[in-house]
Formats: sequence, C-alpha cells, structure tokens
Amino acid sequence: MGAIISASIDLAKINKSKIVAGKSGAKYYNILISVNDEKNQYGQDVSISENQSKEEREGGQKKNYIGNGKTIWTGTPKANPNPPPTEDDIPF
Repeated sequence: MGAIISASIDLAKINKSKIVAGKSGAKYYNILISVNDEKNQYGQDVSISENQSKEEREGGQKKNYIGNGKTIWTGTPKANPNPPPTEDDIPF
C-alpha cells in the first residue's frame, strides 16, 4: 500500500545541535515520522519528531515534536492492466 502525506515542520522547534554533516558536507536533520491509525480533532494522523539516541530514549527524555500532518491519499499499486493470454484468448 502506498500513501501521500502532507506535513509541516515548525522550524523554530528544531534543535540545531542535532544537525549533522554528511560525508559530502551536506547537512542533515534526522526525524521520525509516525502515522497513527486514527485522526485527531484537526484531521491529522501524522506526527514528526526529532530522532532520539538510544541514551535519550532509555533516559526517558521527552520527544521533541516539531511538526504534524495528514494522510491525503492511500491506495494499492495498480494491477497489470494486460494479463497474460489464456488458451481461450487464442483465436485458433
């Protein structure tokens, strides 16, 4: 099943000390996106938080939620519209 999600991040909530440099010098901010089974009062079912280290999780540190969103489309991949022919399809 596929999905399209529309979301926003509040840039003021980003902990800039968690921005890391990649091998190419690009900068990354690792996030965790959770899709919930039920929508909240605003129709949102997606929450975005900072990734936590193992030590932060085990230490009981509260998650830093930086954004939210909603699933706007879900579906399954389309089946092949041209199934292989069967013996009944052969004209001779």
